[in-house]
Amino acid sequence: MKLISWNVNGLRACVGKGFLDYFKEIDADIFCIQESKLQDGQIQLELDGYYQYWNYAKRKGYSGTAVFTKHEPLSVSYGVGDAEEENEGRIITLEYKDFYLVNVYTPNSKRDLTRLADRLVWEDKLRDYLIELDKLKPVIYCGDLNVAHQEIDLKNARSNVGNSGFTDEEREKMTKLLESGFIDSFRHLYPEQSDSYTWWSYMNKVRDRNIGWRIDYFITSKRLAPYIKDAQIHSHVMGSDHCPVMLEIDINNG
Repeated sequence: MKLISWNVNGLRACVGKGFLDYFKEIDADIFCIQESKLQDGQIQLELDGYYQYWNYAKRKGYSGTAVFTKHEPLSVSYGVGDAEEENEGRIITLEYKDFYLVNVYTPNSKRDLTRLADRLVWEDKLRDYLIELDKLKPVIYCGDLNVAHQEIDLKNARSNVGNSGFTDEEREKMTKLLESGFIDSFRHLYPEQSDSYTWWSYMNKVRDRNIGWRIDYFITSKRLAPYIKDAQIHSHVMGSDHCPVMLEIDINNG
């Protein structure tokens, strides 16, 4: 099974920059997006053969997630019960026979770190949620998680220590999650691979010079590790300041 996750940074703009070409070419079983920046009825996507599930933010032009899947889930849920999470459209969970898929757009702690405290509370709630799901069946957790976990995951680690997305607190929350029975699929397969990034600033020539951060992930339950076939970063795909990431895994989607 092939899964894709992509922060599209505004789906309507991304569609105008080739989103559908990539979508058709990659032919994923499940395609997750973050930061759709849409309200209900603002776009009509004709995606033949796919079920569509959307979580819209209440605030216009902000946040939002969606999942497009060839395989109808047993159930779909939104958020983890917190009103703010629902208002920002950040979480969609699809239940299948043999696993849960959780698509997430993690809140940014902001440049001045004014949202860091809220972000850390979010991380604890989400980790508890994933652990509870994992007790029932394995979890595939993906999305823009807004953290570069290790120094290898961003170009200029030393100069970014303490900055949003690379604070000790955010990195420790990722470590704690992984210590709770989960793995970072890309690092599981490619522990030493550097210069592999999923987000680049829009500043001049930054992407051309590959000065980036790896902040988009597929995290899975540790017991799924033997079934992971590949984890890729499609940095050649344009249309957003993020690029898509892919997971190939042998798992039953029935």
